[in-house]
Amino acid sequence: MVRKLTISAPQASSQSFSIWTVATVSLALSMMLPLVSVLTSVFSDTRSVWQHLITTVLGEYILNSLILMVGVGAGVAIVGTTCAWLVTMCQFRGRSLFQWALLLPLAAPAYILAYTYTDLLEYYGPVQSILRQWFGWKNAQDYWFPNVRSMPGAIGMFVLVLYPYVYLLARSAFSNQSSITLEASRSLGCTPWQGFLKVALPMARPAIVAGLSLALMETLNDYGTVEFFAVPTFTIGIFRTWLGQGERAAALQLALLLLSFIAVLVILERQSRNRQRFYQTSQMTEIKRYVLRNWHQWAAIGICTVPILLGFGIPVSVLVFLIKGDRLSSNTSDVSGDGDYGTATSGEFLANAPDPFWGYAIHSFTLATTAATIAVIIAIILAYGQRLQPSKLKGWAIQGATLSYAIPGAVIAIGAMVPLGNFDNALDSWMRSQFNISTGLLLSGTIFALVFAYLVRFLAVGYGAVESSLNSIKPNLDNAARSLGLNTLQTLFQIHLPLMRSGLISAAILVFVDVMKELPVTLIMRPLNYDTLAVRVFNLASDERLSEAALPALTIVLVGLLPVLVLSWQMGNTIIKRQR
Repeated sequence: MVRKLTISAPQASSQSFSIWTVATVSLALSMMLPLVSVLTSVFSDTRSVWQHLITTVLGEYILNSLILMVGVGAGVAIVGTTCAWLVTMCQFRGRSLFQWALLLPLAAPAYILAYTYTDLLEYYGPVQSILRQWFGWKNAQDYWFPNVRSMPGAIGMFVLVLYPYVYLLARSAFSNQSSITLEASRSLGCTPWQGFLKVALPMARPAIVAGLSLALMETLNDYGTVEFFAVPTFTIGIFRTWLGQGERAAALQLALLLLSFIAVLVILERQSRNRQRFYQTSQMTEIKRYVLRNWHQWAAIGICTVPILLGFGIPVSVLVFLIKGDRLSSNTSDVSGDGDYGTATSGEFLANAPDPFWGYAIHSFTLATTAATIAVIIAIILAYGQRLQPSKLKGWAIQGATLSYAIPGAVIAIGAMVPLGNFDNALDSWMRSQFNISTGLLLSGTIFALVFAYLVRFLAVGYGAVESSLNSIKPNLDNAARSLGLNTLQTLFQIHLPLMRSGLISAAILVFVDVMKELPVTLIMRPLNYDTLAVRVFNLASDERLSEAALPALTIVLVGLLPVLVLSWQMGNTIIKRQR
């Protein structure tokens, strides 16, 4: 008689289980504090402020936000989907180069494009100066030129930097589609264009909508672009209500209204995925691409080149020229009246400025490194705690903690100020009553508060990469490690973390770059005299000192290339594995 031996997965001890559960839930709940603060603001009595907002600017905030969302949504969907289809399903010269080059605009924040194109296209910029020389125009009364600092200009900036979100997911969806399905459409007489519209596009719709939702969330989060282009949106309204009028409760409620826009986007994205009913019943085979020749090939090259050139090539070129001291404009506007704007080169700025470039760079790199390190550690605790003993409680807590990535930075910043301020006030009141000592503000307005807001904002980025890496490790390794006498911590450090190294590096890079580019959170919560590169670029550009803003802006763009390279490498490996 042969007995069947069943080996069950060893469970963590009750002590370790309780420690990991408490740590996981506590960390997740702490990340939810800003969101809770915003949600509870609905009970504050701010009727007088709201009456003023409704009668003056609220309608403008809503209308501008909707117009911006519609324009950006249409633009990124068209550009991202078209480019993804061309590089995935068509064969033409330079296709392999365009596959990763189309991700380059993702490295540049929209506000940096806004500053560079303003310098390029303004009245005293090189484009209009050359046109006046060519056609003999004397002043702006002799011709018409589109104003880049406008709603269409803002839409264009967002489209150029956000279309990679749609491009990434649409390209992945097109790559996953079975070539047999597309071959069947060809055998039924469908042209390549008809096959795209009737077969490939409907099957890729959920991925396109997901990328579109991410792009629109980033649009609603932006502050630098819309402020520089004078397009009042909800984010502008939050800043004005909080910092301009000093109405914290009203700013929170305005942020809550903005959250309703985000909630609609999330619901639409999930419904799009739930309604998807296309299935791949055949095995994946190598894609048989349409071979483009003659003018079709050149048209594809042009379509893929334009977004790369406009979203990355031209802005970087402008920044490089400004750094070298070669002003692209024939003349510059003197906003302050001192006659010096536009004459100082970036080199002179570094030599003479009281707070040189390296000070802002150190601030940015310190904050980004600290936030990235802590975010990865928290993500490891959350993911590993859920792996040890999955539960609905921890699952809900983790979902709530990672929800904040969909929330604009201005909302998180204001939401984070409330619990930190309440803690400081409560501690100060207690210390006064017990020891007659005033502690002042220990957390508010400190680096701790700023890093906390970064963690709330970008934890989801790190958690996604960490969770994906951890889930790729088979549970058998956990069982083998425990059978050899390793406890949960030893298993984590000796088995899991070495195997998760690439995922941890990716998570740290993504969070690092996001913190480097983040502007709204930093503007609201940075300590006094602790500006970062992003804040420095914003301040200089707001003063029309674009030549001085070039070096910190280019630094942000170059750092932003890191996740682009990581994504390109990951996508290349994924495609190679599928083809095998």
